[in-house]
Amino acid sequence: MGVSTETDLKTPLKVQFSRAFIVDMLFTLLAAVMTGLSAGVLLILLVFGWSSAQADPAGETAAGLQLISLDGRQIEMAPLLNTRVEIDVAGMLAWVKVEQVFTNPSQLWMEGNYQFPLAEGSAVERMRMQIGKRRIEGVIEEKAAAKRIFRQAREAGKKASLLSQQRPNFFTLSATNIAPGEQVRVTIEFQQTVDYSGEEFELRFPMVVAPRYIPKQLSLDEAASISPPVIAEGAGLINPLAMEVRIDAGMPLSQVVSRYHRMVEERKEPGVVHLRLADGEVQADRDIVINWRPEIGAEPQLALFREQWQGQDYALLMLMPPASATAAEVLSRELVFIIDRSGSMSGPSMAQAKAALRLAVSRLQPDDRFNLIAFNNRSQSLFSNPQSATATNQQRALGFIDRLRADGGTEMRPALELALNQQAQVERLRQIVFLTDGSVGNEQQLFTLIQDKLGDSRLFTVGIGSAPNSHFMQRAADFGRGSFSYIGDLSEVSSAMQVLFTKLEHPSMRDIRLDWQGRGELDVEPGRLPDLYLGEPLLLALKGSDLDGELQVVGERDGAAWSRLVDLGRGETQRAGVHALWARERIRSIMASTGTTTPQQRRQAVLKIALEHQLISPFTSLVAVEKTPVRPQNESLHGGDLPVSLPAGWSVQAVFGQLPGTATWAPLNLLLGIGLLGLAWITLQFAPRVTGRWV
Repeated sequence: MGVSTETDLKTPLKVQFSRAFIVDMLFTLLAAVMTGLSAGVLLILLVFGWSSAQADPAGETAAGLQLISLDGRQIEMAPLLNTRVEIDVAGMLAWVKVEQVFTNPSQLWMEGNYQFPLAEGSAVERMRMQIGKRRIEGVIEEKAAAKRIFRQAREAGKKASLLSQQRPNFFTLSATNIAPGEQVRVTIEFQQTVDYSGEEFELRFPMVVAPRYIPKQLSLDEAASISPPVIAEGAGLINPLAMEVRIDAGMPLSQVVSRYHRMVEERKEPGVVHLRLADGEVQADRDIVINWRPEIGAEPQLALFREQWQGQDYALLMLMPPASATAAEVLSRELVFIIDRSGSMSGPSMAQAKAALRLAVSRLQPDDRFNLIAFNNRSQSLFSNPQSATATNQQRALGFIDRLRADGGTEMRPALELALNQQAQVERLRQIVFLTDGSVGNEQQLFTLIQDKLGDSRLFTVGIGSAPNSHFMQRAADFGRGSFSYIGDLSEVSSAMQVLFTKLEHPSMRDIRLDWQGRGELDVEPGRLPDLYLGEPLLLALKGSDLDGELQVVGERDGAAWSRLVDLGRGETQRAGVHALWARERIRSIMASTGTTTPQQRRQAVLKIALEHQLISPFTSLVAVEKTPVRPQNESLHGGDLPVSLPAGWSVQAVFGQLPGTATWAPLNLLLGIGLLGLAWITLQFAPRVTGRWV
């Protein structure tokens, strides 16, 4: 505590306060101005520093992108990247090979880092690097060890590649010591399941990593690892992708449709369809989605794939419960619709979401109760608690929807908490429908919230836009015992939402459980079985010492008990790699068990499975290193992160903001801004702060 002088004591209290207040305000204002200017400059550099990453109109640098070199002192060219994808579908399994060719068009030794998505649940088990005729197979190592091996190879001048998982559907591939004019070909192979719902199969291949909104809890390092730089709009065909697909569905097909890309279809052999992109190569700015529908009467009732691997039996089972033509029971429901109106939803995504909500409100029955919640930086609820779906309340909801605008950050947690905390009527089936593109970086925090607070509610996610975050959307629906739907185009809103609402109104089976009647123990994934709705199969990954026995599936259908026996020893199809799909699902379950295990326990359990089954995981990576050094010690290494396209329909201005151009009100705005900083300083002591950032 300071000691007051005699002069201080004689000074009127009002004068003391005024002088102190004025001095504090001046220093605060100056600090705020300098901080604002510094932050503005930093933001400009971070967000718009990549805007020059496009071909030179004069053609001098048309071969590559411009970016800052690893030494941070000069601007050099990044390696070019070409991607080729081959997919072979057999029944409900897809084997995928992704070939990425890094080309160095410069006279410098280069390195490239490329961030790309894969389908949720992909079991990545192989990588090889090819330089000319030389092939180097990748090996699975603990993540830190793989990174160390890669860095040592880089420093020694050896060619090397490193494949690491950032999220279950998001990977980073690095290739180093690419010689001038040289190509390095990196191939990864994985397996995934094909979705079946609404009487049709669907194969989705994600092609772009959308910028993520990063809440303040995540570090800048983690933010950078899940949000690559983006190329400027209008930069042309950058990092082109070619694709060929072979579909052997094992049954006659009535139609095959590519929803967002033109494809050429050929039927070279009975029951087999070959597809290739009609344009040869496309910009990787929206997901490729292919659907095929069986002929009437050929719908699957049971699909079983088996594999014996290292003394254990593995199986993948798809069981289609009988469809109910009508629901025997009348559902008393409470529906809460959550809509994302953050900046990433600007443009077509917002139009799709609003159209979907209008359709949802129009389908409500008088006995239903409902509420709407919209969010960006803050959450806004139509009602304090769900209300009856009267004509008046429906009109209020439509007005609420019409006023929605897309801007700001993506603070999902408060919106989910608001929905989960609102008072629910016990006798009603509570269904929460979440419409979003899922472009956030704190997925695990949201999964924990859903697990902790969902209770008896069901959560259904609707992916909006050209490249939704399928990891968040699918896993949130899994935790919520619901389902994930995808709307990639405004024309699909009506059909996609009709299918979803029909499912919501007609549960097919609830409270499903399994009774194994064979020998030994049976490990089943998922451990917590979801409810099933019309047209949805039960998909199980199984492991046991001897899967020669009967599995009884028991559930409740239309208010009555339902059961079915499946003989796992008969009629099976042998397929390599089924063990990897079981292991992938088990890793997902371990990572989701945040409430019952410690981080160290989860890490050890995942490491054991990933190393045993040779899979990439949150704690393992694939690394390939050439033995002989090739880069001379006197040659420096250049390069960096390869930028990606923004998802189709996204706007740089809506997501990141925009700098004022010439002949604008910028000078006046700056003066007004400085004048308002003092007021903002006081206001911000009491107002909620923006707690995240786009990267």
